[in-house]
Amino acid sequence: MTVKDPSKAERVEEFQLHDKDDGSTPVQVAVLTHRIRHLTDHLRKFPKDHATRRGLLKMVGRRSALLRYYARKKPSKYRELIGRLGLRR
Repeated sequence: MTVKDPSKAERVEEFQLHDKDDGSTPVQVAVLTHRIRHLTDHLRKFPKDHATRRGLLKMVGRRSALLRYYARKKPSKYRELIGRLGLRR
């Protein structure tokens, strides 16, 4: 996978399970969390940007579904992941 955004590459590297991993559940959740935080800051500055708000809500839903899946499949790893990301669940 070619990663263009350096912060995305850092997230992938930090949460990957092995050398060639770029799409496992922890990696996807970490990348989505980073993008969600970035868009949340953007929407604080531009509250009328409804197109971005819709995209943000879709990302939150996708992350929520991934977290539910991960909690069901690997509960101990799920707790570790939300701790590392600072999520409130």
